[in-house]
Amino acid sequence: MKFDLPPVTGALIAACVVVFLLQHYGGYNDTLIAHFALWPFGHRLAQTASGRVLEVGFEPWQLLTYAFLHGGWLHLGLNMWGLFLFGPPIERLFGAGRYLLYFTVCTVLAALAQLLVIAFLSGGFYPTIGASGGIFGVLLAFGMFFPNVRLMLLIPPVPVPAWLFVIGYGAVELVLGVTGTEAGVAHFAHLGGMLGGLLLILYWRGRLPLKPRVRLLR
Repeated sequence: MKFDLPPVTGALIAACVVVFLLQHYGGYNDTLIAHFALWPFGHRLAQTASGRVLEVGFEPWQLLTYAFLHGGWLHLGLNMWGLFLFGPPIERLFGAGRYLLYFTVCTVLAALAQLLVIAFLSGGFYPTIGASGGIFGVLLAFGMFFPNVRLMLLIPPVPVPAWLFVIGYGAVELVLGVTGTEAGVAHFAHLGGMLGGLLLILYWRGRLPLKPRVRLLR
């Protein structure tokens, strides 16, 4: 893959890095989390990590803004690495405008999936942050359009085709989500991002009951 980043992928990575620096080194973490993380439906008083008590709760803009917030260097690094690897080929394939729309739809569907899980299953009241919902949608697109590209697993260190990697990763996320394993990770948000990507690709291909005016993808 080429090192030069196409514009949307580069802008998304830069935005996440800038917001991360404001969070953790600019003194804005409490404010950003309170207003721009994805909070469950309703409003409550919550104590921040620094001890401040703020009123928090769901606002519509959080369906997008939560994706630019990250909890630490590892969280940011893994997400940006995934976007760096899989975003450029999909952006070049879709074009900048359609790629941005695709990432946005995946991010919003991931957020909606997380909100529904919290509302009807976990019942907790905690924020969700991170770009992984959109990135899982990008990963889904990579597996669909570049199915035979070989990806190297870390454990075990063996190459697998992209289509198998995506299906396997999705299955693992489903199992972890259903069993409640790896608490603190929004597994159903990841699956929601993949579902959003799949639905949009099928729509662009004219495979859904609602058809686009012009078929956009083969």
